[in-house]
Amino acid sequence: MPPKKGKERQSTKPTGDGAHIENAGIVQDQPITQTLETNYMPYAMSVILSRALPEIDGFKPSHRKLLYTMYTMGLIKKDKIKSANVVGRTMQLNPHGDQAIYATMVRMTRGNEALLHPFVDSKGNFGKAYSRDMAFAAPRYTEVKLEQICTQIFQDIDKNTVEFVDNYDGSMKEPVLLPVTFPTILVNSTTGIAVGMASSICSFNLEEVCLTTIELLKNPKHNISDTLIAPDFPGGGYILYNRDELDRIYESGRGSFRVRARYNVDRKNNCIEITQIPPTTTVEAIIDKVADLIKIGKIREISDMRDETDLSGLKLAIDIKRGVDADKLMQKLFKMTPLEDSFACNFNVLVNGYPKVLGIREIIMEWNSFRMDCVKRKTAFDLQKKQEKLHLLRGLEKILLDIDKAVKIVRETDEEAEVIPNLMIGFGIDKTQAEYVAEIRLRQLNREYILNRTKEIDSLVEEIADMQDILANESRVKKIIISELRQVIKEFKKPRQTLLLEGVSDDDDNDEEESPNYAVNYFFSKEGYFKKITPQSLRMSNVQKLKDGDEILFQIEGENNDHLLFFTDKGQVYKAQGGDFDDTKASVLGDYLPARLGMDDGETPIYMAVTKDYKGFMLFAFAGGKVAKVDLAAYETKTKRRKLTGAYSVKDRLTGILCCKDETDVIMTASSGRILIIGTAQLSVKTTRDTQGVAVMNLKKGAHVSEVRVLTAGEMENEHRFRAKNLPATGAYPKEEGMGEQLTL
Repeated sequence: MPPKKGKERQSTKPTGDGAHIENAGIVQDQPITQTLETNYMPYAMSVILSRALPEIDGFKPSHRKLLYTMYTMGLIKKDKIKSANVVGRTMQLNPHGDQAIYATMVRMTRGNEALLHPFVDSKGNFGKAYSRDMAFAAPRYTEVKLEQICTQIFQDIDKNTVEFVDNYDGSMKEPVLLPVTFPTILVNSTTGIAVGMASSICSFNLEEVCLTTIELLKNPKHNISDTLIAPDFPGGGYILYNRDELDRIYESGRGSFRVRARYNVDRKNNCIEITQIPPTTTVEAIIDKVADLIKIGKIREISDMRDETDLSGLKLAIDIKRGVDADKLMQKLFKMTPLEDSFACNFNVLVNGYPKVLGIREIIMEWNSFRMDCVKRKTAFDLQKKQEKLHLLRGLEKILLDIDKAVKIVRETDEEAEVIPNLMIGFGIDKTQAEYVAEIRLRQLNREYILNRTKEIDSLVEEIADMQDILANESRVKKIIISELRQVIKEFKKPRQTLLLEGVSDDDDNDEEESPNYAVNYFFSKEGYFKKITPQSLRMSNVQKLKDGDEILFQIEGENNDHLLFFTDKGQVYKAQGGDFDDTKASVLGDYLPARLGMDDGETPIYMAVTKDYKGFMLFAFAGGKVAKVDLAAYETKTKRRKLTGAYSVKDRLTGILCCKDETDVIMTASSGRILIIGTAQLSVKTTRDTQGVAVMNLKKGAHVSEVRVLTAGEMENEHRFRAKNLPATGAYPKEEGMGEQLTL
């Protein structure tokens, strides 16, 4: 039984001299659910809401605090200053260490090349997003200021466009969101891992995003793919364009697409130069993977590989051997290395304090709603200022009627405190207007000055009416946003960095041509684990590591390009190729096939067949005595299908599977003890995979076929006793003296 809530246990601890201290430790028992609720949940919520996930303005709190600090320091117009200065000032808003704040700044700089439109203009070494080992310099050496695009991020922030809250110690204010004039959340990529959820938003071309936003403001049913062509990354490369897949990502906010590196072939020097790589990898990761493939013999066409990145940009040079087709080698590298990688999308965004996975349409609609609120708040702010100014000028206008009277009132008032009340009474104005009039300097107390000021009244009235119309008319607010978006396009648009590559599919490459062929040993265990081990590795150690209770069912010598067929207990077969699996060692468990091949829940592999050319046949023996002989070619497919249903009949319980290249003899054993030997040539080959076969063994009531296996030469004496001339046959009981050691009962 669980302990009662709040129950305390007292313990005593001995001191060095043997004495005991009462209540030295108190252990309080409580349910685990209460511990999670009181201790873990606040932390989890803090990470989700205040750290890892971006909000609709496109920023995480750490980014927003840093940029706002730089804005308050005037770094849009001022020259660059030391990064250390910015980091120190940012600590007033962000209570983290200087290294964490500086690392946040680094990713937003132009020098790091992580963003399509960097927010921070930089001077010095800020590392590179495409390099794992190229470290950025310390903040005392680098200098920064805000990029010009930040004028669109902080536009009208001083006009109550967004809410402000206290910082962590209440010493100053900071904005909850930034009043961005374009959907930055889609223009610059964002990734974050929270507790129990994550976010991964790819970047898109700024012009395409703004045009899509404009069209959705005009027509909420606009087809997004017509204007938002595909993601765009600062590192360039190629997107393997699949409109249907992108449409699903646009709709659901989840999915993935493939990004491929861009390369040039230097025919003169017999060299491949890679100049752009996917955003999910680094130069070092690519070099390490290629080196591993060369070591294990999967790639033999490369003589040298080096990183030639310099001030002009990324360059990865691959020297190839004479006679090697560079384009074919690159196709192999795309398949086997991160030179082609998938970008997984998870558009998880905080909206009004709640994490939501949104499609592109929903994200832009939420941003439109946010931006419309910013425009209305700014308009209301300006309206209030105009109304206050008009109110003051109305009072000044009344003074114009009799300036001498105003002077007389001021001169004849004995006490200063009575000046304002006397002006209010004398001209019928309120206190605010009277104070404004009283503050006019003596040199301005002339008819010309007052007439010039009061001429503004008519224009103010028109402006106020216009602002009131904007607040009352949503279509006018949309026109303002559209105008701002067009201005952003005009000032900051860039050509697309990532190009589109159409007509490329998973089935384009021929596995047999692309995968190197070499001798291997295949191992398949009872629990569904699979290993591919080279003979060299097996000679070094052949002691197989297995889970407790597991055992090796099949050990087959083959080649890396062999086709593998894994039959399961659900009547299905999963196809693979040896090259799909990494070479491993006997000292590891290997690949767990249900997970690796994506088998259905509860499905277990029970047999492995290995073939080069799908010549031969499969034997399926059933408990009722029937045997099906199926041509192995029935499992060959023109397309690279990985899963075939109806691999064998499931109408009766399967008791044995055999893969045979040539005709052979087979032993069938019944649960009653009878044994029958048949030649597979006695059975006709079927092309239908799920056939029930033909009756082979007659069984007594209650008996069933318990085992089927290939007969080895010389295994049994008096084989003729058990052989069947005609099928079905009953078989015979073994005699102890007529059996080999394997069949002794």
